[in-house]
Amino acid sequence: MPILRQLILCSALLVPCLCAPTPARAGPNDYIRLPTVVHGERELDYKTGFARHRDGSSDAAQSLGYGFTPTPWWFTELYAKTARNGAEPSAFDAWEWENRFQLTESGRYPVLLGMLLEIERPRDRREGYEITVGPMMQSEWGAVQGNLNLFLRRHLRAEEAFDTELLVQMQLKYRQARAFEWGLQGFGNTGPWRHALPGSRQDARLGPAIFGKLRAAPGQAIGWNAALLEGLNRASPRTTLRLQAEYEF
Repeated sequence: MPILRQLILCSALLVPCLCAPTPARAGPNDYIRLPTVVHGERELDYKTGFARHRDGSSDAAQSLGYGFTPTPWWFTELYAKTARNGAEPSAFDAWEWENRFQLTESGRYPVLLGMLLEIERPRDRREGYEITVGPMMQSEWGAVQGNLNLFLRRHLRAEEAFDTELLVQMQLKYRQARAFEWGLQGFGNTGPWRHALPGSRQDARLGPAIFGKLRAAPGQAIGWNAALLEGLNRASPRTTLRLQAEYEF
């Protein structure tokens, strides 16, 4: 697939550009990206999250998106995002364009490989454009499914210079039944990707998660997942509650 090879090459060329500094923008509604693409599927996607910090303050974030699959290996989605920081009221925060590319066939190799390319345009134009890129990996061991994502995130055309960050996502899920599954989710930010922060200063969250999918009508379904994450150190929020719901049609 020549087009696929070109997309992989473009993603690889972006990585050296990710050496410039960037501010962190991890939100409480962050979610696990999956490398699988279902051709012909469209979806409305809603995500929300609430984080309670150790000083008693809190943050919240929401997003609503529409996505579809132009090809059997490419999923693309556009989001509108809102955020609330501390006592400030919730307000529009950014537009986000997410692209996920499935690079290997399901079931053919021990690890299913995908690539993420996200472009975000914050409301505050001084922050430029936020770029997130990196591999997504998924494997299965009987009824257990595991995911590991490694992303680099930076800003382009920002007025200030910040470190490029390494983001880590992990998920373990026991596929008990289609309507209800359970497992574990974790999110981390090691800080500058070339010289990680000490563990006590990294953002690290881990906690139980539940999943489910219900058929709404022929060819339609509602999928959801939620997690309650505990901060593993004082640099992380004390607790984070996140929820994602998708209407697939």
